Amino acid sequence: MKWRKLIQVALKSIARNKMRTLLTMLGIIIGVGSVITMVALGEGSSRDIEGQVASLGTNLLMIRSGSAHVGGARGGAGTLESLSMTDVAQLRDASTLLQGVSPEVRVSSQVIAGGNNWNTSITGVSPEYFMIRNYQVETGDSFGEREIRTRAKVALLGKTVAKELFPGVDPIGAAIRIRNVPFKVIGVLVSKGPSAFGTDQDDLILAPSTTVLYRLSDGKTVRSIVASAVSPESMESAKKEIGAILRDAHRISADEIDDFHINDQTEINQMATRVTGTLTLLLSAIAAVSLLVGGIGIMNIMLVSVTERTREIGIRLAIGARPLDILAQFLVEAAILSLLGGVIGIVGGLGTAWGLGALIGISIVVNPTVIIVAVLFTGAVGIFFGFYPARKAANLNPIDALRYE
Repeated sequence: MKWRKLIQVALKSIARNKMRTLLTMLGIIIGVGSVITMVALGEGSSRDIEGQVASLGTNLLMIRSGSAHVGGARGGAGTLESLSMTDVAQLRDASTLLQGVSPEVRVSSQVIAGGNNWNTSITGVSPEYFMIRNYQVETGDSFGEREIRTRAKVALLGKTVAKELFPGVDPIGAAIRIRNVPFKVIGVLVSKGPSAFGTDQDDLILAPSTTVLYRLSDGKTVRSIVASAVSPESMESAKKEIGAILRDAHRISADEIDDFHINDQTEINQMATRVTGTLTLLLSAIAAVSLLVGGIGIMNIMLVSVTERTREIGIRLAIGARPLDILAQFLVEAAILSLLGGVIGIVGGLGTAWGLGALIGISIVVNPTVIIVAVLFTGAVGIFFGFYPARKAANLNPIDALRYE
């Protein structure tokens, strides 16, 4: 009953001056609301990025050509034409940690279909590519080893290309021309949407690797090779195995550097989430400052309250209240003031997060642990900043307090 009475007295005191109470809680409301919003958006963004990275492929490993050196000048990654179809065959035959290997023979060209045309990327791949990069056929069929061997002029369109070349029309069986080479559309891919880097993953055409290599490209080099490790745990071992196989195939001695680069999903994920994490941390730090300002506001208003209620405190002490009772009374008031601000901040933060998420197209992840911590933290802020005013009230001399005007 004692604690219930303390809470009742505290609520009456807080309700006595509603506008002042609201202004006092404003710092806490803004601080907690900002933390909840930033954490919900940050975790949602991280989940979106993880999903987008996962859409790139299953246990994906990417092998790209190295850097060319001409007269002491380094051309950068991909300028050295060091990968070929022979490397693809070597990796398939010698590797024990890869469940799929596919070349990526990529060219860009204007594609013509009837009266429509569209500039897009045409990528020559093997049948394993669909498993490695998580591409699925929505309508029509895919191609297999037979099309690879015969260099068949068949193509699968991404959703964007299908919409631009065949608006409102089923493209299956239709003919398209790529660099004056006729191709037959045999399928349309399931939409994958934008990647973690903002590029349109549906703006492409997939065709047999041999067809693109010999009919649209130079017939020699492969721009890149993609592979899928047998498990997430074997990614690092698979990278080492790929490196050893390619170094042996390219006759690279022990004192020479690789003429290729190997990247995996972990590196992409870390790079993509680093900016999000930094931004979330920065904004959370700003929100923490708001909480500090809110706590100082509570201390100030509690000091004013102690001054205003000096005679009340003197009467309580005179009729038998202990200093500990006065201390508890003002601490409870400060804690309730802070908790009310925290609850309002949580509700407002969740609402703001949902609104911003819907506006900019980011998923929202509400972590119950963060909400619990926010409630406990705001209560602790109230007690911490309310202790000094409460102690000042508890230490008042009853006679001096009764004489206070």
